[in-house]
Amino acid sequence: MKEEQSRKRRRGKHKKPQKTQPSLLPKHSTKLHKKTHQQKNPAHQSSSSSLKSSSFLDKMKARLAGGHFRMINEKLYTCTGKEALDYFKEDPELFDMYHAGYQEQMSHWPELPVNIIIKWLKERSSSLIVADFGCGDARVAKNVKNKVFSIDLVSNDPSVISCDMSNTPLRPSSVDVAVFCLSLMGTNYASYLKEACRVLKPSGWLLIAEVKSRFDPNNGGADPNMFSKAVCEMGFTSALKDFSNKMFVLLYFKKKENKSSNGREIEWPELKPCIYKRR
Repeated sequence: MKEEQSRKRRRGKHKKPQKTQPSLLPKHSTKLHKKTHQQKNPAHQSSSSSLKSSSFLDKMKARLAGGHFRMINEKLYTCTGKEALDYFKEDPELFDMYHAGYQEQMSHWPELPVNIIIKWLKERSSSLIVADFGCGDARVAKNVKNKVFSIDLVSNDPSVISCDMSNTPLRPSSVDVAVFCLSLMGTNYASYLKEACRVLKPSGWLLIAEVKSRFDPNNGGADPNMFSKAVCEMGFTSALKDFSNKMFVLLYFKKKENKSSNGREIEWPELKPCIYKRR
């Protein structure tokens, strides 16, 4: 019994006591350290909220701009050229608003008809005089060497002739090519084509690009054959109909050397408005 107790005492002597490392930080500092990690940086939080606010405002502005564009667009398709001219004269800023919305819509198209028309002109003599009816940003004039009369209702560009497209200041038989690129808007669109016929020289070209749905009789659009017949009765021959693009059609006409009038009134088909959907 005594031996066993002495063995226990000897083992106790050899056993080293465990040392505890004293903490270099006070107790309350570790709690503070944890809290610091849990709390968000106020500067980052403020920056994030301002970015969200800016993004929200941009979206709201885009929606408002889109709404204004659709309203103006519908107005232009459902009134006469003179009414549209008066409309923009009252508030010229609406015209800029419309064209900003128009450019945004065009940015979604895989191919633009104006570029095809520009290519067509570049493949021909630069001596051809062009009248661009409903020119918008005058892209045709800016991209070809030809003399181009850029015509539209209103414009900030001094090179653009601002007028009703059914009554331009151009002289009779003074141009070689008349262009309507997505511009047969208005209930009196036929009067624009008659004006183009007046200013075109004999054997001059009439190029028309329009939204495909406007010439889709299965979905409320006009019969393209009926439209072509009406243009031909005005004094043209149909040279080409291009329906290959999914977004638009291209119609090419050539003015006859001698117009033979039969005295009958031309029956023009109604072209349905092109109403853009909300994106």
